[in-house]
Amino acid sequence: MITTKELKNKYLEFFKSKKHAIIESASLIPEHDPTVLFTTAGMHPLVPFLMGQEHPLGKRLADFQKCIRTGDIEHVGDASHLTFFEMLGNWSLGDYFKKEAIEWSYEFLTEWLKFDPEKLSVTVFAGDKDAPKDEESANIWKSLGIPEKRIYYLPKEDNWWGPAGATGPCGPCTEMFIDTGKRRCSPECRPGCSCGKYFEIWNDVFMEYNKVSEKKFEKLKQKNVDTGMGVERTVAMMNGVDNVYEIDAFAPIIDKIKELAKVDNFTHEQLRSVRIIADHMRASTFILGDERGVTPSNLDQGYILRRFIRRSIRHGRLLGIESDLCIPIAKVIIRLYKPDYPELNDKKKLILDELVKEEERFRETLEKGLREFEKIAEKGDISAKDAFLLFQSYGFPFEITRELASEKGLKVDEKGFDKEFKKHQELSRTGAAGRFKGGLSEASEITAKLHTATHLLGEALRVVLKNKDIKQKGSNITPERLRYDFSFDRKLTDEEKKKVEDLVNKKIKQGLEVKKEEMLLDKAIKSGAQAEFGAKYPPKVFVYSIGDFSKEICMGPHVENIKELGHFKIKKEESIAAGVRRIKAVLE
Repeated sequence: MITTKELKNKYLEFFKSKKHAIIESASLIPEHDPTVLFTTAGMHPLVPFLMGQEHPLGKRLADFQKCIRTGDIEHVGDASHLTFFEMLGNWSLGDYFKKEAIEWSYEFLTEWLKFDPEKLSVTVFAGDKDAPKDEESANIWKSLGIPEKRIYYLPKEDNWWGPAGATGPCGPCTEMFIDTGKRRCSPECRPGCSCGKYFEIWNDVFMEYNKVSEKKFEKLKQKNVDTGMGVERTVAMMNGVDNVYEIDAFAPIIDKIKELAKVDNFTHEQLRSVRIIADHMRASTFILGDERGVTPSNLDQGYILRRFIRRSIRHGRLLGIESDLCIPIAKVIIRLYKPDYPELNDKKKLILDELVKEEERFRETLEKGLREFEKIAEKGDISAKDAFLLFQSYGFPFEITRELASEKGLKVDEKGFDKEFKKHQELSRTGAAGRFKGGLSEASEITAKLHTATHLLGEALRVVLKNKDIKQKGSNITPERLRYDFSFDRKLTDEEKKKVEDLVNKKIKQGLEVKKEEMLLDKAIKSGAQAEFGAKYPPKVFVYSIGDFSKEICMGPHVENIKELGHFKIKKEESIAAGVRRIKAVLE
C-alpha cells in the first residue's frame, strides 16, 4: 500500500537527488496564462519560463501542482475522471533533454516505485511532415532493456503535446504504460487503448518546436522537458483498487458523505452521486481556499465554482441530504489537505462562509426551480429560452437542466442556450476549456505588456491616494485587459481615477527601462520591493524596477521598456470584498 503523501514525497526526494529545485504548487488561478480559466497542468504557471525567461531557482524544477479540468465533467463519478487533481511534474528549462528524462523516468518507476520492467510498455512519436520519427527516444528505451515489441510508434494525436492555442512551444512525447494483466480486448489492443489493459503512468514531453502558424513549425532556441504523473490515478493503480475514490485522499470524504446520506444500501447511481459530491466539493474547497481564490458568481471562474457547488447540492438531494451538505464535507477536506496546502486552513473561515451563503442561496430557489422544470418538461424537450429562464431566475447551471432532462429522456437546446448566455455577456458554458485562441507565444507577448502595466498601476495608486500601505491582493490577465485587486477601503473618485491614469501614461511616455535583479526573498523585502499579499514566493526571487518609480517582487513576464505599452485606460473600479477594491484596465 502507498498513500498519496508517500508518492509525492518519493517523487520530490528522487528529483531532489537529480539536482532539481522543489517549487511550491502555484495558484489554481493562472496569472500569466490567458489561454485557460484554471491551472489545468503543472506547465501553466511555468509558461514564461518555458518561453525562455529565467527562473530564479534554476533550470531544473520539480513539484506537485493542484489542477482543475472541466472538460470531462460529465464523466466524473466513473472510476477515474476528476475535476480537481494533483499532478507531479519535473522540468528542464533548456538543460537536460531526452536521455536524462527517459533514464530518470525508468529509474523512478522501476527502482523507487518497484514496477516490474517486464510490465512496462512505451509509446513514441511516429513522425510526420512536421517532425521526424522519434528514433532517438526509442533507442534510449532499447538501451534500458525495453524490447522493440513493447515500443509503439504513434501519430500526433497520441504522442505530441501542444500548443494550447494556435501557436507556441510544442513537441513529441514518450508515454509510459504499465500492463495491468487484463486480457487484450482485441489483437490490435495497445497502449492508449481504453479497455484498461494498459495504464498510462507517465508522460515526458520534449518541447523542441515552436508552432508559428497553422502549417509551420520551427526549432525552439531553448529545448524543454515537461513531464507529468497524476497522483490520484497512480496511487489507485499501485494499490490495486479499481477506482480513484477508494484511495486515502478520498476515503474520509466519501465516508462523511455516506454518513450524511439517508441511504441504507447504495445503488450504482447513488454511489455515482456520492463520488460527484466528493469530487466537486474538493474542487470547490480548493478554489475558495486558493491564494487567488474567487467566490461564486455568473462569470469566469466564479461560474465554474457555482456550478460545482450547486451540482453537489443537487446530488446531495438525490441521497436525501436536504440541508447542511457543504460545511461538514469541506471541514474534512481542509483537515486532510492543510499539511500540503496551508492556505486552506488560513482561509477556512472564508471557505465555510462562502459555502454557507451559496448553499442557502441555491436551496431557496431550488424547490421553485424544480417545480418550474417539471412544468416545462411536461411540454417535451427543453427550449433554449426555458433553459435560460431556469438559469437566470432559479440559478440552475445549464448542466443541472441537462441532467434533469436526461433523467426524463428529454433533449435541451444547448446551442440556443449558449447564444442566450452570450447575449447577456456571461461566460460561455465551454469557456473553461479554452479561453484564448491565440497561442502561448502571442499570449506571452500580450501578457508581458499588461503584467508590466500592473506594476505601474500599483505604484500610481499608492502615490495618488497618498497611501504607502496599499497592497496588491491579486491580479489576472486576459488578452483584452488586466485586473488588479488592492487593499483600500473606499471607492475612488473620478478625479482620482483620472490622476492614476495620467500618472501611468506619463511614466509610459518617459520610456523607462525595466530592470531585473535576482535576490534572496528576505533581502528583496528589506530593499522595499512590493509583494503580492498572501502570495507564495520561492527563497530566491526576481525584483523588477521600472526606473526609480516602481520596485516589485515578481515572477511574471515583463517588457524591457515601458514605451512598448501604449496608452493605459481604466475601464472599471469596484469593491469585491470588505477593504478590497478591483480595477480593470486596458492598453490601447
